[in-house]
Amino acid sequence: MKKYFLHRVFRKIAVISALISPVMAMAQGSSGDAKMDAFVKQLMAKMTLDEKIGQLNLVTSGRALTGSVVNKGVEEGIKKGEIGGIFGVYGTDYIGKAQELAVKNSRLHIPLIFGLDVIHGHRTIFPIPLGMSATWDMGLIERSAKIAASEATGEGINWVFSPMVDIARDPRWGRISEGSGEDPYLGSMIAKAMVRGYQGTNMKNSDAVMACVKHFALYGGAEAGREYNTVDMSAIKMYQDYLPPYKAAVDAGAGSFMSSFNTINGVPATANQWLLTDLLRKQWGFKGFVVSDYTAVNELSAHGLGDLQTVSALALKAGLDMDMVGEGFLKTLKKSLKEKKVTQQEIDQACRRVLEAKYKLGLFDNPYKSINSEVEAKTELTEANRLAAREVAEHSFVLLKNKAQILPLKKSGTIALIGPLADNQSEMLGTWVIAGDPKKSVSVIDGVKKVAGSGVNVLYARGSNITDDSLLNARAWFFGMKQERDNRPAQQMIDEAVETANKADVVVAVVGESANMSGESASRSDINIPETQKELLKALFKTGKPIVLVLFNGRPLTLPWEDQHANAILDVWAPGTEAGNAIADVLFGNYNPSGKITVTFPKNVGQVPIYYNHKNTGRPFDDKGPAKFKSDYIDVSNAPLYPFGYGLSYTTFKYSDVKLSKSSLKGNQTLKATVTVTNSGNIDGEEIVQLYVSDPVASISRSVKELKHFKKISLKAGEQKEVSFDITANDLKFYNTRLKYDWEPGEFIIQIGTNSSDVQSASVHWSK
Repeated sequence: MKKYFLHRVFRKIAVISALISPVMAMAQGSSGDAKMDAFVKQLMAKMTLDEKIGQLNLVTSGRALTGSVVNKGVEEGIKKGEIGGIFGVYGTDYIGKAQELAVKNSRLHIPLIFGLDVIHGHRTIFPIPLGMSATWDMGLIERSAKIAASEATGEGINWVFSPMVDIARDPRWGRISEGSGEDPYLGSMIAKAMVRGYQGTNMKNSDAVMACVKHFALYGGAEAGREYNTVDMSAIKMYQDYLPPYKAAVDAGAGSFMSSFNTINGVPATANQWLLTDLLRKQWGFKGFVVSDYTAVNELSAHGLGDLQTVSALALKAGLDMDMVGEGFLKTLKKSLKEKKVTQQEIDQACRRVLEAKYKLGLFDNPYKSINSEVEAKTELTEANRLAAREVAEHSFVLLKNKAQILPLKKSGTIALIGPLADNQSEMLGTWVIAGDPKKSVSVIDGVKKVAGSGVNVLYARGSNITDDSLLNARAWFFGMKQERDNRPAQQMIDEAVETANKADVVVAVVGESANMSGESASRSDINIPETQKELLKALFKTGKPIVLVLFNGRPLTLPWEDQHANAILDVWAPGTEAGNAIADVLFGNYNPSGKITVTFPKNVGQVPIYYNHKNTGRPFDDKGPAKFKSDYIDVSNAPLYPFGYGLSYTTFKYSDVKLSKSSLKGNQTLKATVTVTNSGNIDGEEIVQLYVSDPVASISRSVKELKHFKKISLKAGEQKEVSFDITANDLKFYNTRLKYDWEPGEFIIQIGTNSSDVQSASVHWSK
């Protein structure tokens, strides 16, 4: 009954939205662009049924493998008009030849669209998205996407499978590395910035690509943090916490969406009509096209929805426009049309959307618009792009601990650089890198030697392999890839590291996850630093030398031992092409770290899922002392190791009390909340000032607090600055039991601080 009720609620909202919003006609294929409509209509009038279905077929030639299935007969398929696009390829030579086949050898000369997983850079690799989100800097994030688009288009790419905007609260899930963390507001801001960066002001521009927002929807809510697993959540949670970044991407004008692998209300996303049509198109007014994820149409059979013909028809009718790799549309839709399982209008509608995307990209005007070998040579890995990657990486690092201000390091004395990631170019780029060249990345040891200069004696010892766990080693490195291993006995490597550490003034241990230990199909039930590295750290600790951890990770790790024993911890995620230079800049104080984590770090995996904007229970636990019959654990506190928004600096920031412009407001009035932030240390620095709102009395149980605004400020040593935020009734809104987005009068608590736990508060009464 509950599922039936929710379905009725969703359908009712969709119907109402369609009646009240004039843009809903877009869902029926009308684009609002008369010139484009006329062009596409005229072209489709010439197309055969086979050619229309061919536009819905996205294939990969296998040149860049991103899955386990590779299409065959691609060249013949292009000539016959049976392929709408190719992905997983790059380079002007290959793409130019493929486009020429389509334009010169197919009957109607319809150009192909070329897609690629450009996730955090193309040739110049930026930090992984979870790391970039830690900058809280929309300008830097947008700039990274713009550079990625410029490099990708230089090789003929015009469509990128990014941004991934899935909210994720379970660090066991490997693809948490590919998103922006746990908060819907921050995630929405980043989604918009990425779309703007990729698409620019006009997708017909030679340096713009079409964004593909993924994974629609709720993919980050996979049960047990296990890849491709079921998602099941309440409607309120869905609308309040998980859907906003997708909606933000629509509002930013994203050209395409990718369906997710998971189920939603029992129906897989790829065949979910409520999701792809009622919500995305009718409620939100999305004007682009939807592509499946890799073989997701075929996998509907494993979900229990039927054979390939059945599930292909279900997906098309639900609102899916393009079938990635599986060829279910290509092989079955013609038969389904004859058997009246699909309609000609449904095939035409999907074809129209794909053709409109090509029109928006300017491919009908110039199919070769970005296929230029001279541009390719000039745009890739330029000095300017590398400098940008270095800057973004520096801003993404989060200082988790800095006991007795051991950092920044002095540019003198002897440093022992130890760990399996210290002299390792291949692990600098992180997960989901297709075209990046590890040999062109800067290792940590090279960066340290360059930045430290001749006054620092740098000693090195590997200390351990990334992991000696045979199962983890076998499953983390796939498709023939292998861990760069040192085959000496583990104890011999540790002994060498200890001997090296004893010769130094300070130990910099570069440890953590490899690139392949996070990302797609890299879920982990144990999110500690691998045991072999932990044994190394324990041995280094016994030397008595100060220890600075440089932590590589694609997810929050459980670090209670490291937090207790290390003198400093600098989380660098996976920094990208300029990794070593950026890390050295921060270690030696050329840049004062300003990053803040965008996902909560648990003390142990038993606390998962753990996130800041949780709801209270009727028996909340406040961690002030022993208690019974409260919502807590008996073996660990409820508090995380590091809360959302947390990050230290080489200086310190002091916050004043919060001042409100009014104690009571009404209706659409604006409240100004102000706090004075003082740099109370001796080093210039940047601070991300965060504003949260709590709604203690409402018609439903609300989150304990929600991020609503933030500002990044720069303060010189000793300087103070007033930081003000304008708060409106829109910041008070939430989805109620009827899924109406509105606010209710009453008391609200305005909280401003350096992270979600350390805030100053003031109350205000707001009436309607």
